[in-house]
Amino acid sequence: MAYDKIYEIQAGQSYPLGANYDDKGVNFALFSACAERVELCLFDPSGKSEIARLELPEYTDEVWHGYVPDLKPGALYGYRVYGPYDPENGHRFNPHKLLIDPYARALTGELIWNPAHFGYELGHDELDLSFDTRDSAPYTPKCRVVDPRVFDGQDPHRPAVPWSSTILYETHVKGFTQLNPAIPPELRGTFEGMGHKATVDYIKSLGITSVELLPVHAFPDDQHLLDRGLKNFWGYNTLNFFAPASRYGGPNGIKGFRDMVRAFHDAGIEVILDVVYNHTAEGNELGPTLSFKGIDNFSYYRTIAGQHRYYVNDTGTGNTVNTSHPRVLQMVMDSLRYWAESMHIDGFRFDLGTILGREPEGFDQRGGFFDAMMQDPLLSRLKLIGEPWDIGPGGYQVGGFPPGWGEWNDKYRDTVREYWRGDNVSSDFAARLLGSGDLYDQRGRRPWASINFITAHDGFTLNDLVSFNEKHNEANGEDNNDGHNDNRSSNYGVEGPTDDEQINALREQQKT
Repeated sequence: MAYDKIYEIQAGQSYPLGANYDDKGVNFALFSACAERVELCLFDPSGKSEIARLELPEYTDEVWHGYVPDLKPGALYGYRVYGPYDPENGHRFNPHKLLIDPYARALTGELIWNPAHFGYELGHDELDLSFDTRDSAPYTPKCRVVDPRVFDGQDPHRPAVPWSSTILYETHVKGFTQLNPAIPPELRGTFEGMGHKATVDYIKSLGITSVELLPVHAFPDDQHLLDRGLKNFWGYNTLNFFAPASRYGGPNGIKGFRDMVRAFHDAGIEVILDVVYNHTAEGNELGPTLSFKGIDNFSYYRTIAGQHRYYVNDTGTGNTVNTSHPRVLQMVMDSLRYWAESMHIDGFRFDLGTILGREPEGFDQRGGFFDAMMQDPLLSRLKLIGEPWDIGPGGYQVGGFPPGWGEWNDKYRDTVREYWRGDNVSSDFAARLLGSGDLYDQRGRRPWASINFITAHDGFTLNDLVSFNEKHNEANGEDNNDGHNDNRSSNYGVEGPTDDEQINALREQQKT
C-alpha cells in the first residue's frame, strides 16, 4: 500500500497507555501480553482513508509503544495486532480487523455492522471457524488524539455532599433533554442540554443533591436492535471506557461534557456516572472483534478453564471482563481516575458490581478491585455505589460489599413497595425504614451504605408502579419476555391509563 506522506516513528515510552500528545508529537502505548506485532494505522480527517501504517518499534513490560513526531491532536488512528488465531487456547488475533484503542479519549464515526467485524467467516460451524481476511476498517469508529489542554483548569465548586444528606436522581442524558422545549433545539439530547440552565434549575428545585447519569461511555447500537428498527437507548454495552458517547456530543465536544459538570457543581449538585466495567460490546465467542478481543483476548476476558474458546458469562451478555489481570484492573482504575480527575465526576454507580469483586474462586470483599479502590487517595473519597448482584455464582451480595461503599438495597425497594400498595406490613419493614442495620451495621458501616430506592431504570417506572399489575413490554419486540415479573405494583382498579378521576387521583397520591 502506497502513502502520500512518510511518517517517522521513534521508540517512545511504554507509559502512559493510550495516545498522548506532548506539544511535539504523540506517544502511542498499547498493552498486549500475547501479541507478536502491532501496527498503528493513521487515517485522514474523514476517517475513510488510511494514510499511514507504522509498526510500533518497541515492546517493554508487555506494552507495545512508539512515538510519532509532529503528529497533532485530532489525528485519527486504530491498531492492527498480529498474533496466533487459536481460539481453543483463548487467542483471537486477526490483523485484518482494525481495533479501537482501549484508552482512546474520543471516537469518530459510528460502528457500522458488517461481516468484516468478525474474526471468523460467518456461516461456518462454531467449532470449525475459518480465519476471516476482510478488512473491518471502513466500518469501525476511529480513535481520535485529544488535545490535553481541553482538560486544563480545576473545578473550584465540587459540592462534596455528605452521604447522610444525599438525594440521588437517576436520569438519562437524551431521555431528559430531547423533548424539553426549555432547551435550545441544537442542545437537546446532548451533554450541553443536560447542563443547560433550564435542566439544572429544575433538578435543583426538586431538592436533588446528586444527579446519576445512565451510561455515557461509548456504546454501539446492537445489530439485533437495528434489525427491528430500534436503538440501544440505555447504553449498557460499553465499547470504550474513556470516550464519551458521541451520540450525546454537542457543539463543544469533550469541553461540553466538562461544562455540563461545572454547571451542576455551580448549583451545588454532584454528578455521578453509572458505569459498566463488567462486560463489553464484543459478546461471546461468536461476537465481533472490535477492540479487546483482537488486542489480547486471553488477558482481557475471563475464559472457561480448559475450554478457553468459551467465555465465563457471569454477566448474561456473553463475556466477563477479567479484572483479576493486573493490566485489565489498571485499565479500569485509569478510566475511573480519568473521569474523576479530568472530567470532575463525583462518584460512580457500578453496574453488576459483584462481578468486579469476583476472583476465580468467587466473590471476595478483599479482591483486587476492592483493594485497589479503597487504597486509592482520590477514588476512595468519591461516592462509590455497587449494584450488589449478578447471575454468577454467589452473585447476590446485598450487605456484602466492604466499608466505604454504598449499595442498591432491593430489600428496601421490595418491602416499601409492598407496604405502599397496602399489603400486610412485613416484620422487617421497620429495619428497612431505619437503614437496614441488619445488613449494614458491621465494620463501622453507616446507614447511608443502604441506597434506598423505590424505582430505577430496571423494571417499572414510578408511573408504571401505580398503573399496572403486570408488565407490558410488547413494543420492543421481545414478546414481553424481558424484564422482571415481580414488580409488586398495583393498578388500583384499571390496567393502564384510565379516565377514571378517582383512580387517577389515587395514583397521584401514591406517587407523591
